[in-house]
Amino acid sequence: MPFSYDFLALAAAACWAVSSLLSANAARHLGAFAYSRWRMFCVSLMLWAAALVTSGWASLDISSLGIMAASGLIGIFIGDTALYAAMNRLGPRRASVLFATHALFSVVLGYTLFDERIGGQALVGGVLLVSGVMTAIFFGKRSNETHAWEQDNGSPWPGIGLGLLSALCQSVATLMVKPVMAGEIDPVAASAVRMSTAFAAHLALLWCGLRIAKPLQRLNWPVFGMVALNAFLAMGVGMTLILLALRYGEVGMVAMLSSVSPVLVLPLLWLVMKRRPAGGAWVGALITVIGTAMIVTR
Repeated sequence: MPFSYDFLALAAAACWAVSSLLSANAARHLGAFAYSRWRMFCVSLMLWAAALVTSGWASLDISSLGIMAASGLIGIFIGDTALYAAMNRLGPRRASVLFATHALFSVVLGYTLFDERIGGQALVGGVLLVSGVMTAIFFGKRSNETHAWEQDNGSPWPGIGLGLLSALCQSVATLMVKPVMAGEIDPVAASAVRMSTAFAAHLALLWCGLRIAKPLQRLNWPVFGMVALNAFLAMGVGMTLILLALRYGEVGMVAMLSSVSPVLVLPLLWLVMKRRPAGGAWVGALITVIGTAMIVTR
């Protein structure tokens, strides 16, 4: 199935792009830990219900449960929380530049651990894709933009460290589930295990009384609605599509294709903010499109 997983990864990127517009204000309202905890709660309920309806739990054994749980701790509990902490520090646009490096981490680790080799055209396409994503985000700001996607807070260095940590955790967590997903594991049940483990870890932090785990402001219904919709799109649908893509494709290729979500955000921001993206964003988007086309037609 040479093309199937390409489009699954791109569909996941589209889900993340749409959901990211819902995350900035809600994450700032609740704080990184409280926002992640509520998001995990919502998506865990959704995935458990779906897995019960489809009888997906029968496909999991003790070994796969352990791997999925560990992947959830690394990729979601640590990685996702680090990403939203980086967003709160740097703003979502800058944090997205750092998170896009997970594609590079995945290519290197996939080659090292699974001997995944990328052909000439796909390699050039991958380089163009990642370069285009970073160009679109890094040079995509107009000088007078002040909306939530451009806000920063304090020294950038902690945010830079958190952004790179989130990218590395995403790569490691993806590599962990690749061998398991090569079998007949139900992706919805697998996602439910990952999300539930991350949610349990967040609850443990809250019950331990850690200050950072407490919400910055009280949760209200509008914020809860944004959290629940983000959870459904980004983690319920998006992460399940990624697990399906890993069943058929290489870790590096899946990571690169799914990293186009920041570029997909640009037309959505244009639609919501009624402002055309800056010239650098157009250049980066064009490079990304060329790179993506080279990968899917390899």
